[in-house]
Amino acid sequence: MSVPVRTAGSLLAVLPGVIACVVVTGLALAVQALEFSLFGRAWIEGIVLAILIGAAIRSVWTPSAALRPGIEFSARTLLEIAVVLLGASVSAATVIAIGPGLLAGTALIVAVAIGVSYGLGRLLRLPRRMSVLIASGNAICGNSAIAAVAPVIDADAEDVSAAIAFTAVLGVVVVLTLPLLGALLRMPHVEYGVLAGLTVYAVPQVLAATMPVGAIATQSGTLIKLVRVLMLGPVCLGLALVMALRRRAGADPRSDTVRVPAVPIGRLVPWFVIGFLVMMAARSLGLIPISALPVMAGLATALTIIAMAALGLSTDARAVARSGLRIAIVVTLSLVVLVGLALGLIYLLAQV
Repeated sequence: MSVPVRTAGSLLAVLPGVIACVVVTGLALAVQALEFSLFGRAWIEGIVLAILIGAAIRSVWTPSAALRPGIEFSARTLLEIAVVLLGASVSAATVIAIGPGLLAGTALIVAVAIGVSYGLGRLLRLPRRMSVLIASGNAICGNSAIAAVAPVIDADAEDVSAAIAFTAVLGVVVVLTLPLLGALLRMPHVEYGVLAGLTVYAVPQVLAATMPVGAIATQSGTLIKLVRVLMLGPVCLGLALVMALRRRAGADPRSDTVRVPAVPIGRLVPWFVIGFLVMMAARSLGLIPISALPVMAGLATALTIIAMAALGLSTDARAVARSGLRIAIVVTLSLVVLVGLALGLIYLLAQV
């Protein structure tokens, strides 16, 4: 069967840029493997290394016009596919197993943390999109949430890169310091696992923060982390609806001054948000074979790393550095608030 000329032409147009992103991804994974061989763990994950390496390359070399379509395709379309696949990693049965009180409390903390973090960003005069990215990454699942929210709010590559860079740095700090905090507070293993699940950004980081404490801490931390990941779909959907309402009101969600035509809400809900929810439902109903889950998770991770490499190659590091201090302050304060909320929830549930 012949391939339509338009399709073949599109594939040829994006192929060079995609290959460039894959090369950067390979470098990132090689560095991650070197970390494992030297230290027994990856202190900086491949997803972070990809964007750092890409940004470093971009600082000394500007991709040619022939590479840009593929880089843009990797940063957006491949990332959207990864978000859909991520939905298969969340099962409603797993979430329900942790109990309604902790489930509701976790959802409440995510909502409050998003609001507080966004408010801090605006207070320090960060752009709206940057504030949303930081708030989502802090409250839900760090880099993955930032990457998933970015296309919903039409965030620029510089915004995404800056938010991920600072969130990634603090994510490593939390992994290293959280066990010390748990020991200082003499927290039981279950409660410490809940604390880790509520505050650590990425699932692998939750494992790194809880495994030294024990299996019970790891299990409880992982379950709570999955609940936070579950919030990614509703948050993306809510942001899409907010964008739609702003457009219907005649305001461009990327600016307070530019007006755009009103568009029906139904046409503004991103397809990958719907896909995420559909995949989650399919997983919960047992429609996805168990043997397919590791493959889908691995593919989602690979596509996300390629997308982060694309974002790095699209980023002017000098533009990120100009707003770095304010971003660092907002990310740090947001994390402090999140830890305080988590400790408050643990204390309240212990009193019940």
